[in-house]
Amino acid sequence: MIKIKCCSALLLAVFASSVMAAPSGTFRQAHELGFGSSSSLDPISKGRVFQITEKIMSRLIRPGLDGKPQADLATSWSANSDATVWTFKLRSGVTFHDGSSFEAADVIYSLGRVLDPESGSPARSAVKMIDKVEAVDPMTVKISLSTPFADMPLQLMDYRLRMLPEGSGDTIATTGIGTGPFKVEKFDAEGTTVLVANADYWEGSPGVARMEVIGISDGQARLQALLGGQIDMERGITGQQKVMLSGSSKFKLQEIPTGNWRGFVFRTDVKPFTDQRVRKAVRLAADREALVALVLGGGGIVACDTPVEPNDQYRANITCPQDIALAKKLLADAGFPNGIDIDVHVATLEPSWPTLAEAYQQQASKAGIRVNIVQVPTDGYWKEVWMKKDVAATRWNERPADQALHEIYLSTAKWNESYFKDAGFDDLLSSARRQLDFNKRKALYVQAQEHLWENTGTFIPYTVTKVVGTTSRVSNLDEVKNDAVRWHKITVD
Repeated sequence: MIKIKCCSALLLAVFASSVMAAPSGTFRQAHELGFGSSSSLDPISKGRVFQITEKIMSRLIRPGLDGKPQADLATSWSANSDATVWTFKLRSGVTFHDGSSFEAADVIYSLGRVLDPESGSPARSAVKMIDKVEAVDPMTVKISLSTPFADMPLQLMDYRLRMLPEGSGDTIATTGIGTGPFKVEKFDAEGTTVLVANADYWEGSPGVARMEVIGISDGQARLQALLGGQIDMERGITGQQKVMLSGSSKFKLQEIPTGNWRGFVFRTDVKPFTDQRVRKAVRLAADREALVALVLGGGGIVACDTPVEPNDQYRANITCPQDIALAKKLLADAGFPNGIDIDVHVATLEPSWPTLAEAYQQQASKAGIRVNIVQVPTDGYWKEVWMKKDVAATRWNERPADQALHEIYLSTAKWNESYFKDAGFDDLLSSARRQLDFNKRKALYVQAQEHLWENTGTFIPYTVTKVVGTTSRVSNLDEVKNDAVRWHKITVD
């Protein structure tokens, strides 16, 4: 009798829970239309709209709430003794949005697209050590590497390495078929993209029935959309904008320390930045502590031109105080005793860029660096300005150390935005990947970051403590970096 009552109660509880968990309501957010008409749902393309792909596609491995590798479409993984062969067990019972089953063939296809040089994918640098991907059986994959690499699971957390149906490459840019918690109902990058709940998602049905991702290129316009209730979340709130939201019961705020960074990139293939002394001078002219206070309202951590996030196990401990005297000397030694004139291109696509440029302009003037701020349109910024102009504002989301260093600075990297070509640096990264001893591997990654401090053309003044603003009707938004958010958990009143 007790057993029957217990089970009946359990069944009722499960039934009630399933009723309560039925998706309802619409969650709305913006994306910044940085690639304009070239925006795409192909996760490995330069124009991918990650605010959409992160909700419709899954990875083999994702970052957990603690940032460590966590099972997604792969349930477990192991390596041989020298970390040259990795075996991944796949999650059974998972289906794509088109009804097809997820199997090893889809993994082979998805990773093969990234690895194909003809694809031109920027994500290739993250996994180009992969030599072969094979199916052991329909639910087991073996990945063989060209070199030992103990940190392979970290690489597979890359936000672009989403699993696609085998053979879908020609259509994925518009269909967006994946295994994620939401499905594409309508894709309109320059208008409103509509996503609907995937009732068959392996972690359970999402909390909201519908998501709308709206193209709004200007940062101030996105804030106004949040204030006016046209969107429910904005993940790019500046320190100044935070004040407008913090005192209102209509909004909720999250403050999340991240490895995301904003800065300026000086093309090392263009004079005068071909000279290492000039490159170091323009970076030494900055007072980074002051920039954190002025631009972020204190919501950031000083970075000494390393893209490695503060809590990464391989982060180098470098100090970088402003040194006007040394900056002047370096410029003089490089043949510029009267200083230099530079144009810094910025857009309001990233709200903090103009403020950063103005603050840097004042600081750099003390070293004879005369900064002219060039305001450019937000639409198509990444296509028309970034990697085109001699000096331009840039930003990156956090990545594991190896991935960040390879993707931004390796001589052959697709997104080597500063056109940094340094054989010694490349050798350090190659040696670090092959090193199986953690302490020796860490020493090599630290040396690589110290090498950047002396030679890089990228000015990284700080990492950002991200302020996320939502309307008060939003609940269950994980207070973690964007890449680890469990989007299916969100609910709206």
